[in-house]
Amino acid sequence: MTAPTDSLADLLGGKRGALDVTAPPLAFAIGWLAAGQSIGWGSVVALAVAAGIAVWRLSRGEKIVAVLGGLGAVAVGALIALYTGRAEDFFLVQLLSNALSALAFALSILVRWPLLGVIVGLLLGQKARWRRDPALVRAYGRASWVWTGQYLLRVLVYGYLWWSAQVVALTVARVAMSWPLFAVVLAVSALVLQRSLPEGHPGIRHPRAARD
Repeated sequence: MTAPTDSLADLLGGKRGALDVTAPPLAFAIGWLAAGQSIGWGSVVALAVAAGIAVWRLSRGEKIVAVLGGLGAVAVGALIALYTGRAEDFFLVQLLSNALSALAFALSILVRWPLLGVIVGLLLGQKARWRRDPALVRAYGRASWVWTGQYLLRVLVYGYLWWSAQVVALTVARVAMSWPLFAVVLAVSALVLQRSLPEGHPGIRHPRAARD
């Protein structure tokens, strides 16, 4: 059987986006602290770092939509913080996006269209062919609960720190719960996926129809 662990790691990666999600928040916190808790300077530093990362990624031939998406998230976070005058609101975009992701993953499992399967299927060029394999649908559903838990954990931690206006702690949490947590979730969900498939199943790259 094709190893789901290797397939998920190759398909979903993680390290490629680690710089995008950790450097701008760190830059914001450093600029905010260095300028006497100035949201303006924190935003300028964060945007400058995000723009530099965007230029670097574009020079490597990465997709402009993904690059601009990361830069846009930083810009929106900065605008919200500047508008409200609360530095912790720089992280509000991530708090809300994780809440929406948790809801989307949970609902997708309940309607038997687990998002992990949708994402992997698209990346493999399978479209919805994997849904004709009941074993894969069930396995993707179980593995998707791991991803749902990841987003819920972030919501709880980010939400508490945001509510208590702990900007530095929010920054630390954002870094700690980006690539490190993603790596754990990737490994655990791959293990769940592998163990959920019946013996002799060819793996996620080779979905079988219900009659096979």
